[in-house]
Amino acid sequence: MATLPVEILVGVYLGVLTGIIPAVVSWGLGFIFKYFTGVSIPAFAVVVLALALAGANGGLLALTDPTVTSAPNAPTLVTAIIVVLMISLYSHAKGDEMGAAMPRHFSLRGLKNRMISKDVVELVGEFGQVRVTPAGEVADMEGYPPLPADIRSKIGEGSWLFPADVPIGELEARLADKLRKEHDLADVTVTIDNRARATIAAAPPSSGVSKRVPTGQRAVSIDALLPTGLARGESVRLLIDGVEPVQGTVLSAKTYERAEPVQADGGTAGAAPEPTRSPVTDGGLGRLTVAVRRDAANRLLATERATVIVLSRGTRREFEVLSLLRQAGKQIRRYTVQADSDLDGVTIAEAAVRDTYGVAILAVRQGESWSFVPRGSTQLAAGNDLFVVGTRDAHGQFDGVVA
Repeated sequence: MATLPVEILVGVYLGVLTGIIPAVVSWGLGFIFKYFTGVSIPAFAVVVLALALAGANGGLLALTDPTVTSAPNAPTLVTAIIVVLMISLYSHAKGDEMGAAMPRHFSLRGLKNRMISKDVVELVGEFGQVRVTPAGEVADMEGYPPLPADIRSKIGEGSWLFPADVPIGELEARLADKLRKEHDLADVTVTIDNRARATIAAAPPSSGVSKRVPTGQRAVSIDALLPTGLARGESVRLLIDGVEPVQGTVLSAKTYERAEPVQADGGTAGAAPEPTRSPVTDGGLGRLTVAVRRDAANRLLATERATVIVLSRGTRREFEVLSLLRQAGKQIRRYTVQADSDLDGVTIAEAAVRDTYGVAILAVRQGESWSFVPRGSTQLAAGNDLFVVGTRDAHGQFDGVVA
C-alpha cells in the first residue's frame, strides 16, 4: 500500500488531469454570463457543476460519501476532488473578470481609442501620466540599412512620459514623431500595448541637410555662443559686427564639449573640442547651421562668429484653448455617425446632445464640406464626422448614441 504523501501526489496529478474540462466549462460560464448579462454565477453552483463533470457523484457531498472516504485510496480521491474544486474556482473567477473587462462592442474606432491600463498610470496632476518603455530590442525596418548601435542603445534604454488620458493610437503617433525628431530617423513604427510597453522598429538617419533647406535659401554653418534649449526649426537672428543682422531657421545646432584642462605635471592636455549631437543644445560655444537667403549667406561666410538671438513664435490660441479645456476636464473626440444610430437622420436640436449627454458638437463634416459651431437645424446622417467636446464620462455615454 502506498504511503500518504504518495497518495496525495497521485491525487494532485489526477485532479489536474480531471479538472481540465471542468475548468474550461467554469471559465466559459463565468465569461459568458458576465459579458452578456453582467451577472456573476455563484461560485458554489459552478463548483458543484465542475465536480459533477469530473465524475464526483453528488458534487460537494462526495467529500462525505462513505464510498469515497472509506475507499482504500481515499486520500487520493479526496485530494483530486479538492484540486478540481480549486481549479474550477480560479477559472470561474478569471472568466468573470475577463467578461467584465471585455468591451461590449468592437469597432476599428474603438480599437484605436483604447486606453492604457489604469494599473500603470502614475497619479500626477488631474489626469495622471504614463511612462512608455521599450519592449525588447529595437528592430530594424525592412528595406533600410541596420540601425546604428548607438541610436539603437539610446532608444532601447529610453523612457517617455505622456498624459494618461490619451488613446493608445495617439500615444503611438506621438512617440514615433518624438523619436523621428530626436534621432533624425528616416522612418519609425511604434506599437504600444495596454501596459505601456512599446515595440519599436526604426530606420537609420538618411536625410541630409540639403533636404531641409527651403527652396531659394542656402545653409551656412558658423561658430556662435548657443543658448540652452536651441533646437532645429527655431527662428533666430544672427548679429554680426558692422553688418546688417541676418535672420534664418536653425537646421542643426551642436554644442562643443569642454576640453580637459592641461595638467600641471606635464600631462597631456585635453583633446580639441568635439561637437556633441543632441535634440537641443546644452548652451555654450558650438556650431550652428542655419538656412538663410542667398544674399545673407555671403555675409555669414565672411565672418567667423555671430551672436544668436532666438525669436519668439508667439502663443497659438488654438493650443491655449485646448489647454484650458483639458484643465477643465474636457476632451475633444472625433466620431463617425453610423447607419441606423440614434443620430442618423435627425437634427442636432432633435438629438439634444448637450442636455441629454453633456457634450457639445464643435464641427460636422458632411461630404467634403465642414460646418463649424453648427446650428441646431443641421441635419445629421450616416457617414458624417463629428468633433465633440465633453468629459470622459459624457463621451462614454455618447459612444452608444453614435454607434
